Amino acid sequence: MTRSKTEMSTENMTFKYFDFFIVAFVAILILSNLMASKAAALQLNFWPFDGYVFEYGAAVIFFPVSYIIGDILTEVYGYARARRVVWMGFGAMIFMAVSTQIVLAMPPADRWDGQAQYDYVFGATPRIVFASITAFWLGEIANAYVMAKMKVWSKGKHLWQRTIGSTIVGQGIDSAIFYPIAFYGMWETEMLINIAIFAWVTKVLWEAFLTPVTYLVINRLKKAEGVDIYDTKTDFTPFSVKR
Repeated sequence: MTRSKTEMSTENMTFKYFDFFIVAFVAILILSNLMASKAAALQLNFWPFDGYVFEYGAAVIFFPVSYIIGDILTEVYGYARARRVVWMGFGAMIFMAVSTQIVLAMPPADRWDGQAQYDYVFGATPRIVFASITAFWLGEIANAYVMAKMKVWSKGKHLWQRTIGSTIVGQGIDSAIFYPIAFYGMWETEMLINIAIFAWVTKVLWEAFLTPVTYLVINRLKKAEGVDIYDTKTDFTPFSVKR
C-alpha cells in the first residue's frame, strides 16, 4: 500500500531506487555541460517552414531528461530530497570545472597534438559551468517547488499538468539565464536568442512527449517504494540539504 507523508515519517527511510536516480541525474547534468558548447542546426523542408534553419545547443537533446528525473524525484520522494539531489549536481559541476582546468594547465607531451582541440572543447568549461550552475540551480529549484506546490493544490491529481507546468517555469528560467551568461559575445546575439527560445520550447515539448513514460515510472516507483509524499509541511528554502 502506498502511504502519504501525512501517514508516516519518511525522514529516516531507506529507499530502493533513490540512489539510481541520483547517479542518473548527476551523469546527465555533467555530460550536458560538456556538450553545451556545440551549436547545431536543423533545416526544415516542409511547409510552412520550408528552408528555415533552426539553430540550437546540442545539449538540448539530453539536458531535459534531468528535469524529467527532477519531476520524478519530487513527485515520489518529495521536495526536500529533490533539493538535496540538486545540491549534489551543484557539487559535481564544481568538481568538473576545477578538474578540467587542472588538466588543461598540464603541459602537453611533445608527441601529443590534441591540445588545441582539447582547449576548444574544455576551454570554455568554467564560463559554461558558471552559467549552468546558476541557471540549473534556479531552474531545478523552481521546477521542484512548482511541482510540489501543484501536487498539494491538486490533491495529487492531474500529474501531466504538474510535470509540464513545472517544466515551463523551470526550463524557462534555465534557458533565460544559461545562454546569455554562457555564450554572450561568443555567439551572435540573434543566434543566441533563437537558440535560447528554441531550447526552451524543445525542452517543454520533450517533457510533454515523454509524459507517458514519466507516468509509468512514477506509478511503478510509488508502488515499489511504498510512499507518495505530499509537501504540506515542508520548509521550501532552497539553501538546505536536509531530507
